[in-house]
Amino acid sequence: MLVRCSRLFCLVLLLAAALPVRGEELIKHSFFTAGPTFTGIIGEDDAEVWNAGRPAARDGYVLENGNVLVAWADEVVEFTRDKKEVVFRYKRAAENKEIGTAERLADGKTLITELGPKPRLLEVDGDGKIKLEFPLQPETDNAHMQTRMARKLPSGNYLVPHLLAFKVKEYTPEGKIVRELKTDLDSLGGRAAKNWPFTAIQLDSGKLLVNLTNGNKTVELDTEGNVVWQISNADFPKEQPFADPCGGQRLPNGNTIIASYGSKGPIKAFEVTPSKKLVWTYTGKHRIHELQILTTNGKPIEGKPLK
Repeated sequence: MLVRCSRLFCLVLLLAAALPVRGEELIKHSFFTAGPTFTGIIGEDDAEVWNAGRPAARDGYVLENGNVLVAWADEVVEFTRDKKEVVFRYKRAAENKEIGTAERLADGKTLITELGPKPRLLEVDGDGKIKLEFPLQPETDNAHMQTRMARKLPSGNYLVPHLLAFKVKEYTPEGKIVRELKTDLDSLGGRAAKNWPFTAIQLDSGKLLVNLTNGNKTVELDTEGNVVWQISNADFPKEQPFADPCGGQRLPNGNTIIASYGSKGPIKAFEVTPSKKLVWTYTGKHRIHELQILTTNGKPIEGKPLK
């Protein structure tokens, strides 16, 4: 009897060792997504929980009050979750071609970027009136590739990724460029690697988290522009999750969410740890351009999202 119990105990131990780690395999997220076929909220079960009613959004946030702020190519709209009330609307200037950014600022204004013959950054108040404006310097006339996710920094300056310039530029409220961080570095493969900066997020440490679309990399740059961390498909030879990484988010636990906009495989978005472990994937039907993680295993994400 003692031998039989001992064998059973060993079998249990072996089976337990073979099971997935709970903390990695059981992570579930709900998230807002702006994508080519669906703009809305995906639940932790990967089901559609809320639909904005119009696809192909560029940027967006679920705000603290529960309203949803969405940027489409022609307008930025904030509406209540039941979509019965439009709280804010801004229409793109006629001379430009696209809108690239919509971020609600702490003072209630909305940060917007326009792409086209006159690329510019704006702050717009709740009545749709422009309160701040300056021209951007994207170094290309290709409107669609001029810029993407611009964000306002705690200093009051603005962080703007310029894809075909291979630079993340920091602008003052007067439109002066005070810093340029290059992404065509030799250590990243030079310009041939097409490391176009799409999402640039300033972390609490002062470092920048940058998704390099087309180059299929995510990197952290220090304040001088040196690469201090990078991750790519080379780190995941089996899964190959990187496919035109666009939107991204740094979670409070230090993990990074990456949206693979160009995915033709099952993985449309994924989460990695600082040690480069893949701990969550979204394999639903919708491709994702930009996203915002809302809950993890039923618990809301605290604070303003770093996205």
